Amino acid sequence: MPDFSPTEYAVPGFVALVLIEMIWAWRRNPSAYEPKDTLTSLAFGLGSTVSGLLFGGLFFALYLFLWEYRLFEIGWAWWAWALCFVLDDLKYYWVHRFGHRVRWFWASHVNHHSSQHYNLSTALRQTWTGYLTLGFAFALPLVLLGFHPVMIAICGGFNLIYQFWIHTEAIDKMPRWFEAVMNTPSHHRVHHATNPRYLDRNYAGVFIVWDKMFGTFEPETRDEKIRYGIVKQLGSFNLLWAVFHEWIGIAQDMWRAPWKHKLSYLLREPGWTHDGSRQTSDQIREAWLAREGKQVSSENPIAGEAEAA
Repeated sequence: MPDFSPTEYAVPGFVALVLIEMIWAWRRNPSAYEPKDTLTSLAFGLGSTVSGLLFGGLFFALYLFLWEYRLFEIGWAWWAWALCFVLDDLKYYWVHRFGHRVRWFWASHVNHHSSQHYNLSTALRQTWTGYLTLGFAFALPLVLLGFHPVMIAICGGFNLIYQFWIHTEAIDKMPRWFEAVMNTPSHHRVHHATNPRYLDRNYAGVFIVWDKMFGTFEPETRDEKIRYGIVKQLGSFNLLWAVFHEWIGIAQDMWRAPWKHKLSYLLREPGWTHDGSRQTSDQIREAWLAREGKQVSSENPIAGEAEAA
């Protein structure tokens, strides 16, 4: 995004908080940080910034062009900012959910989940290839409604700033009223977990209420230790492999697959195969439910929906 994105001004604060958390981890949780993993996350962040500079302006120009065809003249009143922030967060929920449910989107988003550690540096592990997924299209309805692209960019920037602090194990639970409405470290630890009960849950950016509304919420439980990363761990700190491994996997699967299944390897959920040789996270979760003697609630028919995240 252009220079008015507030995330750029927050970088010094991000660095300071990472250093503070490192001191905390050294005393209280030494396994929270691993030097090579942290360096990989920082390299991800740098590469993502460069990618944003290269392509953000192009998308912003498209937003400005489409804004000329807006349906309403919303303007810059305080309520417009508040409404834009809420609607942008709803947009983020669906972008994020697609990022787990469609392999084409997952190939980009998997970068953020590839660390087996959960700390503030993990928040900086952002994709270099987000422009390939065309996820920017999810913001087009806001532009056409009449929210100025500058307003959308600023609200999106503050959304990302909010999400930084929830990538930590240093904070257990926030007050109950806060946990009920907002995304928190507890809720987001669930999202980064590979435990079957947690797969594909808590997509929220700022407001956890979206997950509760759309049936994807799962609370953190104290009776099971969280395992972070992705279902098939990278097993490497090679930066280029970490960035591109899923795109390479898609290309390999599409090349080998029969013609009638090729597009499915691009558009269906990660882990899907035409011959059943791998498992989706739906299947992983269902197998876990069967082992635990549990059933999917009829009140939450998508409770079995999960993802290899």
